[in-house]
Amino acid sequence: MKRLILAAAIALAAAGAANAQEIVRGGAPTSPIASVVTVPAGYDTIYVSGMTPPMLDPKGDPALTATFGDTKTQTMGVLTRIQEALKTQGATMGDVVMMRVLLVGDPAKGGKMDFAGMMESYKTFFGTAEQPNKPSRITSQITSLVQPGMLVEIEVQAARKPK
Repeated sequence: MKRLILAAAIALAAAGAANAQEIVRGGAPTSPIASVVTVPAGYDTIYVSGMTPPMLDPKGDPALTATFGDTKTQTMGVLTRIQEALKTQGATMGDVVMMRVLLVGDPAKGGKMDFAGMMESYKTFFGTAEQPNKPSRITSQITSLVQPGMLVEIEVQAARKPK
C-alpha cells in the first residue's frame, strides 16, 4: 500500500512539473517573429481556420480590392477576426504559436505582395508592450483567394494552459 501511495505521489509531482513548464519562444529579440516555438505537453491546442477580410462596404463588389481595402487594412480586419475567434475559446493573440499568412499580389503595387503593409498591422497585435509574444510564421504570395478583391488570408494555431 505504501508503494502505491508513493507511486501516486511521484506521478502527481511529475504531472505538476510538466504543467509548470511554459511555452518557449526563441529567436532574435528584434525579430518580429519567433524562429522557433516549443509547446510543452499538457497545453490545449487551438486551430483557427484561414480567415479572410471583412468587406469595408457590404454593398461593394467582391471582385474589387477597394471593397476590402489595401493589404494593411485587410490584415487588420483578418487579425481582428482571429482575435475574436480565439476569444470564443478562452484564448488571446498572446497564445498564438504558429501563423500562416497568404498574400495576393496587390494590383496597386504591380502585382507584388505588400509585405510592409501586412507587417504594419501585424505589429499592432504581436511583439508590443501590451502583448510581447510572437508566433513562428510563414508568409507566402499566392495568385488568388476565394474573392478576387481579397489580398489576405491568415490561419493560426494557438496553445494555452488548460482551464
